[in-house]
Amino acid sequence: MKFVVPVSALVSAGTVQHTTMWCSRSWRFCSVAMVFTLFQDLALAQFPRQCATPEALVSGECCPGVFPQLSPDASDQCGATVGRGLCGPVRVDSRPHGPQYQLDGTDDREQWPIRFFNRTCICVGRFYGYNCGSCRPGWTGDNCDQLLVAVRRNLLDLRPEERQRFINALDLAKTSVHPDYVIATRHYNELIDQERNTTNFENISIYDFFVWTHYYSVSKTFLGPGQGSAGGIDFSHEGPAFLTWHRYHLMQLERDIQNLLQDPSFALPYWNFAIGGNECDICTDDLMGARSNFGQNLLSPNSVFSRWQIVCEFVEDYESLGTICNNTAVSPIRRNPAGNIARPMVQRLPEPEDVLVCLEVNLFDTPPFFSNSTESFRNTIEGYSEPSGQYNSTVRSLHNLAHLFLNGTGGQTHLSPNDPIFVLLHTFTDAVFDEWLRRHNVDFNQYPLENTPIGHNRQYNMVPFWPPVTNNEMFVLAPDSLGYSYDVQWPSRALSSTEIITIAVIAALVLVAIVFAGTTCAVRRRTKKSEVLQPLLGESYPRYAEDKENTHSV
Repeated sequence: MKFVVPVSALVSAGTVQHTTMWCSRSWRFCSVAMVFTLFQDLALAQFPRQCATPEALVSGECCPGVFPQLSPDASDQCGATVGRGLCGPVRVDSRPHGPQYQLDGTDDREQWPIRFFNRTCICVGRFYGYNCGSCRPGWTGDNCDQLLVAVRRNLLDLRPEERQRFINALDLAKTSVHPDYVIATRHYNELIDQERNTTNFENISIYDFFVWTHYYSVSKTFLGPGQGSAGGIDFSHEGPAFLTWHRYHLMQLERDIQNLLQDPSFALPYWNFAIGGNECDICTDDLMGARSNFGQNLLSPNSVFSRWQIVCEFVEDYESLGTICNNTAVSPIRRNPAGNIARPMVQRLPEPEDVLVCLEVNLFDTPPFFSNSTESFRNTIEGYSEPSGQYNSTVRSLHNLAHLFLNGTGGQTHLSPNDPIFVLLHTFTDAVFDEWLRRHNVDFNQYPLENTPIGHNRQYNMVPFWPPVTNNEMFVLAPDSLGYSYDVQWPSRALSSTEIITIAVIAALVLVAIVFAGTTCAVRRRTKKSEVLQPLLGESYPRYAEDKENTHSV
């Protein structure tokens, strides 16, 4: 279903010469043309419905009112009349990025979101959201004055009714239109349909919106008609923002479901994928779906997820034609855990020890802050390094290994969130991240400020989230600042053979020392006893002699 916006005075963008001509005729046409010339051949993103209008795009201002029925009352922007926020300038990161992306000035996601909007709601205190109508994470209530920390638990530890509630919540999110956001399905030069006097925005479901934002963050840069697309760009993987981006991604879905259920305590569970072996312990019909008897790559018809259809599937078309993922859903979820016989390495899940060794890596990230970083916790948990932190180009571990183990929809970057196991896999990844932050007592200075892949700098606004949120804001302990915590029993680390031998040697030496000390003490006690009795004999013998001498002398 499309979100239709009337267009009364917009025309397609043209060249600078055309813009000059329009300026001479009408100032309104001039302002519109300049905006659309700037955005020509660039992809649009997701924004609140109230900002998905030609007027908002031309003005560069997205400051909706708290009460939609009062909009476009300017005095109500961002809840200003009730002290919730004000409309202010967007701050963007202008520090240099790394060498992976070399098409500066081409992609609309650069310095997000300045090419779309330069003014947004700046909320006061504990108020939050695109219109300051909600609360900051960790707070609830009409005045955002009630503290609340949702607890994320292991899916397998939930009671049957809790498990079912989670499954039902996901299914409801899949079928419920997102109440706040719409997506655009065309580039700026095709955004306006003059014949129908509409704009190309579409509604999308809450869960598919979750899928779409992930797709948009990894999509390539479209170079123009007939030129295809170029890589070297990924705003959510292979860099420091991998953890912070996915953290907010999950928080957005969790908040959307909380609103859907009208339950601020709802928490996403996690899947502890570090169990080793080649069995998917949550791939059952009462949880995430068992294997179908009618096709090894399909889900059992007894699972509600077998009826789900995926979005953002036609990646080749998007990249060659310059189109954008829309709400079209056709194919089913595919999954064949441990079924990739061509790659034995990905037929087993990570081991518990892999997580514990990873948690011992001391540095959050290291130059070049990419998928070839070594001794980097981020690159290790993402799965491009050995669990110990040593970079190895042939290795896929932890997060990456869990995705590849699923061997299907969940193993393809553009499509992976379509498989709801994605949610559970990433909540556990986030749990490891939060535990690492806690154990190492890290502050924001460990997060690199510049020279990371584009979009990954500390103060970069994460693409394509709205309102703007920086990586730095997610580099904090979740229970303290983000409104959720984890209930995880981290296993104790198994000892290596070297450590076992070392401990055995030390134990043997300690035992020898104890025996030696015991023997020494016993000998010393016996010697001391002799020394204690000797003076008594010495004293009595002379006396006896003295007696003998006295007898003789008489």
